Amino acid sequence: MFSGFMVNAWVVASIVAVVAGVVGFFTVLRGSAFVAHAIPNGSFAGAAGASLIGTSTLLGLGVFSLGGAIAIGLLGRRGRHDVATALTLAMMLGLGALFLSFSVEYAPEVYSLLFGEVLGIGGNDVLPTAVLGGVCVASVAAVYRPLMLSSVLPEVGEAAGLGRLRMEMLFLALLALATTMTVPVVGTLLIFSLMTGAPATARCFTDRPPVAMALSVALALVIVWAAIAASYTTNYPVGFFVGSASAGAYALGRIWTAVRR
Repeated sequence: MFSGFMVNAWVVASIVAVVAGVVGFFTVLRGSAFVAHAIPNGSFAGAAGASLIGTSTLLGLGVFSLGGAIAIGLLGRRGRHDVATALTLAMMLGLGALFLSFSVEYAPEVYSLLFGEVLGIGGNDVLPTAVLGGVCVASVAAVYRPLMLSSVLPEVGEAAGLGRLRMEMLFLALLALATTMTVPVVGTLLIFSLMTGAPATARCFTDRPPVAMALSVALALVIVWAAIAASYTTNYPVGFFVGSASAGAYALGRIWTAVRR
């Protein structure tokens, strides 16, 4: 379990967990769980299109993730945010279905993107994932204070010169970057559970932002590590274990909150 190709799986999954815990903290704080679900699922169309034209699926994921984030931010500027998110998701999924209809040779890649293929990660995937993960975490650290202010007290942040649209687009860009690097590992259908389950559970145990973020990362690491071990043992999709463990952790967090009250 800790030799050969599995070393790549442990390393990349750990990077993904750290990014998911950090970005997911702001996802939960801003009430953007639906967005965290829509962007990864919509980015699937980019991977399908990239495979169709013979280019990198990672590039396709990145282009569609960022494009979807921009569309959600602009469409939701003066309208309902959930409607803009739903329409953007529907449009990108429609494009994905169209791209898939042009090829019958994409079934294994579709399965891996939907449910994750962490046990199939090669050595060439480690460095790009590490670079993207480092950029993502460094970006969050650079804008931590303004992003925190705009998330908790948006009116105060706007009075301080932090435009809502600008901060929303910044957050969506970070979410798109996190999506691009995490989708190939845990899949589009369940990455949002990792980015919401661990942070939401952490907030059940503490209201202090730095502590909650650190706990979110720790929980994400435990969930991913447990999912890899279970997937390796049972040969079931890693995404299944990620989703189940995330839901179970949040349920325990809610029980703890109820008991404490």
